[in-house]
Amino acid sequence: MQRGPMTSRRAAMVLVLATAAVAGARAIGYTNADQSHFTSRHYWEVGATDAHLRTGWLGRYLDVAGTLDNPLQGLALSYSLHPALASANVPIAAVSAVDDYDFWAAGVWGDVEQRMLDALGTFPPVPDPAASRVAEVTQQAATLRGQLLPFAGGNWGTTVPYPTSQDGFPSRLAGLAAMIAADLPLRCVTVSAPGMYDTHADQAGGLSTDLALTADSLYSFQRDLESRGIADRVLVLVWSEFGRRVEENGSAGTDHGAAGIGLLIGSRVRGQMLGEFPGLTSAGLDGQGNLRATFDYRSLYCSLLEEWFATDAAAVIPNAASFARSALLT
Repeated sequence: MQRGPMTSRRAAMVLVLATAAVAGARAIGYTNADQSHFTSRHYWEVGATDAHLRTGWLGRYLDVAGTLDNPLQGLALSYSLHPALASANVPIAAVSAVDDYDFWAAGVWGDVEQRMLDALGTFPPVPDPAASRVAEVTQQAATLRGQLLPFAGGNWGTTVPYPTSQDGFPSRLAGLAAMIAADLPLRCVTVSAPGMYDTHADQAGGLSTDLALTADSLYSFQRDLESRGIADRVLVLVWSEFGRRVEENGSAGTDHGAAGIGLLIGSRVRGQMLGEFPGLTSAGLDGQGNLRATFDYRSLYCSLLEEWFATDAAAVIPNAASFARSALLT
C-alpha cells in the first residue's frame, strides 16, 4: 500500500525479504464459505458477504478519505477496474501498463497528434452540466497522461533486477515502485498476480511455477522500495478467495476449499501469525473436508483501515464492530 494497499489477487506465497517482515494469516476466510470463485472473490472485494453490494472496500475508503480531482488515489494496474476499488463518488484509474498510457485517434499522428494531446483538458468552463462533466473527466485523463509520461519506455530508474517474463506482473510492480518514488498521489493500488491457482489437476507442478514468478517479483519489488528509501510507505496485502480442499482428488490436484492464507508484507509490518491453524483432524475441517476459517478477512480489513489508513472501519466495512482487531504494525 502506498499509504494504502496494493492488493494482489489469487496468490499465496512464503517470502524471506531483506528488511521487511511478513504477517501470515494461516486460516483466513469466513464462515459458511461459498466455493464459487465469482461469489467468494466478490465477498473479498466488497468487504462483506453481500452479493448485491457494488462498491469495493477500498473504493468506499476512498469515498471517505479521497478527493474529487485525483484519479491516482485508486489505481488498478490492469486493463479494467478491479472491483475492490469500485467507488461511488471519487475518480479511480485503471492503467494496464505504466509505461504505455496514451491516447490514440485514427488518422492522426506527428505534429497534429501532439497538438491534439496538448489540447486535452483545456476545455473552457461551460454552464451545461453534461459538457462540464465531460470537461472534468477529460482534464483528469490529461493530467494522468502527464503524470505517467516520464515513465514512457520503461524508464524505472532502478538497479534492482526484476524477473523476465511474458506476464506483465513484474513490469507492473517495477512501474509502481517508480511511481511511488516520484511521489505521485497514490493511496490504493491493486495488481493481479500471475497464474490461476485453481489447481484441480497437477497441483505440484502448476503451483510451483506460479508461486515462483509471484514470489520473485514481490521480492524484487520490496528490494526496489528499500533501495529507494521508501519501503516504510508501502504495505502489500496478498489474498486469495479461498484455499483448497485437504484431500487430493483423482487428478493429482485439490478442489475448492474454505479457509486460505493471506500475507502482509512490509518494513512496518509486525512479523506474526494471525489466527490459529485448526489442524487437519475432524475438528479442524468442515463437513466437506475443508479447513475451517479461524480468522475473518473482515477483521484484517478493519485493522488495516484503522492502523494503516487511520480511518474508522465502521465507515467502510458493514458491521465493523463485530470483527476483532489485531495489531498489525510495529
